[in-house]
Amino acid sequence: MTKNNTFRPKKAMILAAGLGKRMRPLTATTPKPLVEVAGKALIDRSLDRLVDAGVETAVVNVHWLADLVEVHLARRSAPKIEISDERGALLETGGGIVHALDKLGPDPFLLFNSDSFWIEGSRPNLEVMFEAWDETRMDALLMLASTVETVGYSGPGDFVMDRDGLLARREERKVAPFVYAGTALLHPRLFEGAPEGAFSLNTLFDRAIEADRLFGVRMDGLWLHVGTPEAIGKAEAKIRESAA
Repeated sequence: MTKNNTFRPKKAMILAAGLGKRMRPLTATTPKPLVEVAGKALIDRSLDRLVDAGVETAVVNVHWLADLVEVHLARRSAPKIEISDERGALLETGGGIVHALDKLGPDPFLLFNSDSFWIEGSRPNLEVMFEAWDETRMDALLMLASTVETVGYSGPGDFVMDRDGLLARREERKVAPFVYAGTALLHPRLFEGAPEGAFSLNTLFDRAIEADRLFGVRMDGLWLHVGTPEAIGKAEAKIRESAA
């Protein structure tokens, strides 16, 4: 298949099964995806973004306080929601996607972490990703944020990127310019030969790096990572600023 600038995924997966330990005590009674930022649940921010991008179906994995997540999602009219049930065992990021592959189908799909979102810049970031996607070269295309220009993130970054978008891991004891912003476009072949049970998606990212098939796109705008109670107020302040 040649590069198609009008490619649009019809399906997406939202990772919503985590325990939310860093968000305690809020997550003792509220699953992390239902924590509100500026009056809207985190998972609804992701789902609204998918609707705007034309995604028709979202597969959502559930584990911790799963019943509450399902009840909340049942109130939505769009996109269509399919539940990937992990009540029996938490499968981590990679295992959770493998568990849901039959629902996601044979075509490339979007992946969202439910605890991160962004304030758009000059162009919608998902549109930029769709235009950049080239399935002849890529098994995964990651949305990347500047390591130093984020809200709620204070780590050393994840990746370096060349001018063609090809990614490599941060070297040990160094700071990388880009952090994975929790959104990606993935081809199902990324999961061929994947481990069984629970495992991190980073295992497959590293395998794609070795094959020169992991790429990135620098996001335009501001990434908001809401992983702790303290990050909620910071994110809300930035949302107010952007609306002023």
